[in-house]
Amino acid sequence: MKAEPVEASMDATPRKRTSREISVVDLFLRILGVIGTLGSAMAMGTTSQTLSFFPQATQIRATYDDLPTFMFFVIANSVACGYLFLSLPLSIVSIVRSSAKIARVFLVVLDTVMMSLLTAGASASAAVVFLAHEGNNKANWSPICQQFDSFCERLSGCLIGSFVTVIMFIPLVIISAVVLSRS
Repeated sequence: MKAEPVEASMDATPRKRTSREISVVDLFLRILGVIGTLGSAMAMGTTSQTLSFFPQATQIRATYDDLPTFMFFVIANSVACGYLFLSLPLSIVSIVRSSAKIARVFLVVLDTVMMSLLTAGASASAAVVFLAHEGNNKANWSPICQQFDSFCERLSGCLIGSFVTVIMFIPLVIISAVVLSRS
């Protein structure tokens, strides 16, 4: 009979260690997410290009705030960045106290909401960037990226950063669910 409690105590230690290791990965992904969303929001928010035509008085300027979709992209990435930054203490609490279920439930719900917000902002912006690159002959929209090449390249880079962060939210949700199921 004494052998069973020893086995039970031995099983609990690796389980707690694994939960802590998973929580450390969670913290690392959150830090990377802060960097990704902050970089995407800042890069998009400072994107502009000016073209001059033959008479020097004629200049055309393209900025991110010309389209509400790009403004939504900046807001969505900023909100997600703020959330990820504010969730860092909860992630640290999960490392220190692996039995903190309320923090994990809070994180899994808000991670899912933020992943949805980022997906919406990045997807809508990707549609506009696609139109900027390809145009639409049926709607008589010509592609503008032939003229505003650095503007479009920067927009595409912002989208890549945001979609990478969306992909990083998937393991964050899974990690929180796994840790909840183990506790």
